[in-house]
Amino acid sequence: MTIADTSVVPSGQTTIFSRIGKGLRKVPFSVGFGIAWLAAMVFIAFFADWLRPYGITAMDLKSRLALPGSFPHLLGTDELGRDVLSRLIQSIRVSLAIAFGATIISAVFGTTLGFLAAKFRGSVEHLVLVLADFQAALPFLIMSLAVLAFFGSSMPLLIGLMGFYGWERYARIARGLAISANAQGYAASVVQLGATPARVYLKHILPNVASTLIVSMTLTFPEIILMESGLSFLGLGVQPPETSLGNMVGFGREYLTRAPWIMLAPAAVIMLTTLSISLVGDWLRDKLDPTLR
Repeated sequence: MTIADTSVVPSGQTTIFSRIGKGLRKVPFSVGFGIAWLAAMVFIAFFADWLRPYGITAMDLKSRLALPGSFPHLLGTDELGRDVLSRLIQSIRVSLAIAFGATIISAVFGTTLGFLAAKFRGSVEHLVLVLADFQAALPFLIMSLAVLAFFGSSMPLLIGLMGFYGWERYARIARGLAISANAQGYAASVVQLGATPARVYLKHILPNVASTLIVSMTLTFPEIILMESGLSFLGLGVQPPETSLGNMVGFGREYLTRAPWIMLAPAAVIMLTTLSISLVGDWLRDKLDPTLR
């Protein structure tokens, strides 16, 4: 084989790479920034143990309230001399873990109830819709404060509690899309072939409605981050010695005039993360919505 032969690229691969490049060129700058920021947050969350320069409880009282940029504390220190950058990295991991776990619980729970309502109709559908209306009208923050104040705050309880936030959206979306799919030919034909209801919903209906549910998850995810931050800010979320973004903001508010970097660093991460998720979610909604193609 000659050198000229080795340089030949199959036309199918050329088409794939050209489509990928064309798709990337069409991504707006704001969406590209959001994707890059979220990728960085996920990377930090996975490799936090290797990225932290110090332990989150390691104190250096000689360097307490050190200014950002002072070596060796790039983002400064807090009132106990703890490195702000190390605590920020750990806070990103904890907050994203809570938000991700709660979003999955909310999506699975809501989608399951929506499918049950579409399958059985009648009294089951009415019960699910009543529960969804009750959930939508319930002041979730006040209920969360009451539950955490009564049972105490722990990571599993916090994730489980946040998991019940926004499930009514998934239930309504899954119910409507499942009813629409049942009225179409492909679902009815699968039933006539002898498929069980579980197979119909999991193998045929769910893949066809997954894009809409994924977009809904991108809208719920930042809300859960803000909810967790608010609970931690009020002292009923993540408890010391563990730290989260809201926890850091809550402790830093007392030093806002003397050491604003303690609160501003996690506040900026919260703002940019929620903004990035919203931008990417809106972009995915436009890309995945067939009515906009």
